[in-house]
Amino acid sequence: MQHIRNIAIIAHVDHGKTTLVDCLLKQSGTFRANQHESSEERLMDSMDLEREKGITIRAKNAAFKYKNFHINIVDTPGHADFGGEVERIMNMIDGVLLVVDSVDGPQAQTRFVLRKALEAGAKPIVVINKIDRDNATPHKVLDAVFDLFVSLHATDEQLDFPVIYASAKGGYAKEQLDHASGTMEPLFESIIKQIPPPRAHAGLGFKLLVANLDYSDYLGRIALGKIVCGKVNVGDSAVCIHGDGRKEPSKVTAIYHFEGMKRIEIPEAHAGDIIGLTGFEDVFIGETITDSMEREPLPFVPIDPPTIQMQFAVNDGPLAGNDGKLVTARHIWERLVKEIRTNVALRIEQTEAPNIFNVSGRGEMQIAILVEQMRREGYEVLVSRPEVIYRKDKDGNLLEPIERLFLEIPKGAMGDVMQNMAGRKGDITNMNHHGEDVSIEALIPTRGLIGFETDLVNQTRGLGVMSHLFHEYGPDRGEIVARKNGSLVSMESGEAMAYALNMIQERGRLMVEPGEAIYQGMIVGENARENDIPVNPCKAKKLTNMRSQGDGKGIQLNPPLRLSLERALEYIGPDEYVEATPKNLRLRKKLLDENQRKRAAQNRASKVVAA
Repeated sequence: MQHIRNIAIIAHVDHGKTTLVDCLLKQSGTFRANQHESSEERLMDSMDLEREKGITIRAKNAAFKYKNFHINIVDTPGHADFGGEVERIMNMIDGVLLVVDSVDGPQAQTRFVLRKALEAGAKPIVVINKIDRDNATPHKVLDAVFDLFVSLHATDEQLDFPVIYASAKGGYAKEQLDHASGTMEPLFESIIKQIPPPRAHAGLGFKLLVANLDYSDYLGRIALGKIVCGKVNVGDSAVCIHGDGRKEPSKVTAIYHFEGMKRIEIPEAHAGDIIGLTGFEDVFIGETITDSMEREPLPFVPIDPPTIQMQFAVNDGPLAGNDGKLVTARHIWERLVKEIRTNVALRIEQTEAPNIFNVSGRGEMQIAILVEQMRREGYEVLVSRPEVIYRKDKDGNLLEPIERLFLEIPKGAMGDVMQNMAGRKGDITNMNHHGEDVSIEALIPTRGLIGFETDLVNQTRGLGVMSHLFHEYGPDRGEIVARKNGSLVSMESGEAMAYALNMIQERGRLMVEPGEAIYQGMIVGENARENDIPVNPCKAKKLTNMRSQGDGKGIQLNPPLRLSLERALEYIGPDEYVEATPKNLRLRKKLLDENQRKRAAQNRASKVVAA
């Protein structure tokens, strides 16, 4: 047990955390020289989406051997929507590597994960990365890191942290900037020296706290976690103590241990190691697996509640089934069930309508990533606008989720951003000017955050950085005005014609090109005013044998507005859906027929009057 070290790596998006892990794995000799991993980049980001977006979504494990030490690494997601992943990881580790960019310094997201780590009592090592960048200021960044630790109420022992300067891309690390170094050796040494062995007891009975889940088609659920005490062999009988106190006996069918990125089956495991166990179908995160009925469970750590909900519906449009193969309610429901086996921050439920399911999670990005994965696997699905989940307090007052928002924006954009936040019912709690930038802390309802990121990028010309954490459920803050523009809705089905689009573009911005398939009720553009207008994009020019004055005049169409999936989910109104298919993203009304829409609007109006 003295030869095991468990560490997590914390960093802001794009500060080089995953590249650093590559370096550690390669230089410790985990891969043979001729193995394909030894030449690959960003090994930890194994999902396609992670590689494309450059962010870590799922917390993953890896391990390497250095001298005779076995070092387990847990990669933590930096994005706040995946914050549910972070809290659980802190139960497994004894030390953290805080990776900070030598130009940008510590950012808001780092702060969130670091706070959780310091509260858990982990020993930090600060790695100032990318020291080979042109305008790197490592000493200034170190001061900023120290201030960050102080503001997070770190203990004196934690404040006395070792610092390593590194370039993960160049593959070297050093303790002082003027030292010469060509390898990661100083970082390996400092991990072994500075980070304590696992807090675990070799004696006593076996106990494991489940911190993550995986799923294998052959063995069922795999519970990942750290052995807090005792040891375990394959074939031992064990008991899973659930969060509600139920005890379920079972048998350990396999034990996994990490080497590099691979899971390797082992016959037994000892206290302090991070392992995977199979044999428990209903195990959940935060629960305890132990060796007998009499044992007390380890403290149960509940996960933050989901705050945002969307509806997933079966694609019932005229073009359904053209792109995707998996389109029925059964397919979609099975895929959602498969997702929640490993993705714990999501909740799913069926509704009264058999073709609509509610999916709730921590943020729109998290659900958008699920939709994107489903698209790539050949599913077609309709997704509604994100709505927040309200609660009631004991007196029956409405409570809504409030988030703490951290912004870093240039001074010039401050007025616009503040005005935008006021419209979204944000309260500013703190503001600091440093150089040309302003950092703002605010409390803002989750409803107000929907679509805020896009506005921020536009108002700060792409220089604004934002991150947000769940703060609490607070009193409802009243109405927030949604999008100001109406939609241009097609009233015909067919193919979009340049002649018709040329006339439509005078009314607003187009979202389709000539030649695209159109159906009745599909949104083809954004109106310049507030109301929706029915338009006919399929009207062709009537040809006669008379010469017309318009001959020889080319039609010039403005380039269409193309929305990404996340942007589309923020953009649509409450009566609209995003139709996500493997090849297309279309926006449409929930009710395709215009007469039905009018009738529904009248019904709503009469209900309000009656109420």
